[in-house]
Amino acid sequence: MNSAVQNSPSPVLKREEYVESSAHRKVYLVGGGIASLAAAAFLIRDGDIPGCNITILEELEKLGGSLDGTGTPHDGYTLRGGRMLESKYLCTYDLFSSIPTLDQSKTVTQEIFEWNETMKTSSKSRLVRDGRRIDAPRYGLGEKQILTLERLAAEPEGGLGNSSIADQFDPSFFETNFWLMWCTTFAFQPWHSAVEFKRYLVRFTHMVEGFNRLHGIMRTVYNQYDSMVRPLQRWLEERGVRFELNTRVTDLLFEESDAKRVRSIHYESGGVSGKIDVASEDLVIVTLGSMTEASCLGSMESVPALHGKADGGAWTLWEKIAAGRPEFGRPSTFTDHIDQSKWVSFTTTLRDPAFFRIVRDFTGNVPGEGGLITFAESSWLASIVLPHQPHFIGQPEGVNVFWGYGLSVDEPGDFVKKSMAACTGREIMTEVLGHLRVETEAIHILETSTCIPCMMPFITSQFLRRVKGDRPQVQPEGWKNLAFTGQFCELPDDVVFTVEYSIRSAQTAVYALLDLKRKPPPVYKGHHDPRVLYKAYRTLHDMTG
Repeated sequence: MNSAVQNSPSPVLKREEYVESSAHRKVYLVGGGIASLAAAAFLIRDGDIPGCNITILEELEKLGGSLDGTGTPHDGYTLRGGRMLESKYLCTYDLFSSIPTLDQSKTVTQEIFEWNETMKTSSKSRLVRDGRRIDAPRYGLGEKQILTLERLAAEPEGGLGNSSIADQFDPSFFETNFWLMWCTTFAFQPWHSAVEFKRYLVRFTHMVEGFNRLHGIMRTVYNQYDSMVRPLQRWLEERGVRFELNTRVTDLLFEESDAKRVRSIHYESGGVSGKIDVASEDLVIVTLGSMTEASCLGSMESVPALHGKADGGAWTLWEKIAAGRPEFGRPSTFTDHIDQSKWVSFTTTLRDPAFFRIVRDFTGNVPGEGGLITFAESSWLASIVLPHQPHFIGQPEGVNVFWGYGLSVDEPGDFVKKSMAACTGREIMTEVLGHLRVETEAIHILETSTCIPCMMPFITSQFLRRVKGDRPQVQPEGWKNLAFTGQFCELPDDVVFTVEYSIRSAQTAVYALLDLKRKPPPVYKGHHDPRVLYKAYRTLHDMTG
């Protein structure tokens, strides 16, 4: 990247001059996650912006953000996590209906739906207790708890304020199977925002029926980096989009007269500072914050360190630009409570089929069919998921990969008497084998496994208690050429910690900045369908079966 990119200023263009102007307008996207990649695609597909006029600035050495996937069969594969998909992610499937798969045989959307017709999720062991699987667990809710759920679904968000989930329920709620399955599927904690919990209740009302078997949850053929990010990246590359990797944006300078706008972008790359001048017709789209910022990997023999917001650029950039600008939100709401937002995930690469065979026979599900398995009595509140194999493109036959995580990472384990946060990969695998009651083959499995733990200090920061204004609007009021995307901007009705939220924010940003006479598809509202409500009512009362 040049240390300075000079763009000559031009007057504000009338709408009828838009098509001509799009050939000259430049767009800069800060952050290389799915939100920026999606925004670039919408700019090209729906906004007629030439790909060569779009630049994505990413501080890491590869794109994809939280939808990552890397490694080798020898050293071990790693995934920090994978987002849940379901059939009502309308923005996601709209985007990927335009993106071919890597083999060019169909669109990514077609591939996802065809795959999930073949590999339907239907768990026969959503919970494990005392070394035994529980098939279709009962929810175990009392009438008072169900009434509270119904009240939350109906109550306006303003009435909930910055209250927590624990503020809304009696302590016995957190001992029910419903909470155990809900919190581990979505990674909620009792101290998280009641508003976010309410949004999830409403957004996924249509999935309450069958939730104890994970019906309706969809997967990609491979991990989401290989199945979604790589095809999208290639599509953008073919159209000339520029990717500036290992480039950390450190500041934005503004012109704050009557028409507020970004005037320049400041960055560091390879130890060198630089500046991009932003012309009056140019656009800037910033992904705010990062739930995987400052992540740290351990190894089979080492523990991942706990880092903070200073160990990356996303949070510090948001703090810098938000200072004195309340319309940019309040990043401290999400950055300053690591003990309430951290947890540990782990990816295990196995060079022997024993573990997968044991889990298959124990659960009654083949890999890819069962979804999340939660150890209900785990002090770590640990869960694992065995995806269909191969999970990585190029993964050799005879090598298997699975992923897991724990929500209570500061509690001592049940078989390894240490907190999950203080455990090596070997110790985490020992704990998992203990909950599965694997004894005779445990040593062999450990000898043929590479378990890589990952500490993520901000992974559920988007769930922290918040009030109106903590998250800025996608296009902040009064700003002409600036928009925000990602998990920390405000979108009515939809839920964070999803691919859909990032892509919806990108679509919203592009359409607003380009003044296009179109909107993203509306959020699906199954709670307005009496049939959906009736099924949810029966399910919450354990009246199905």
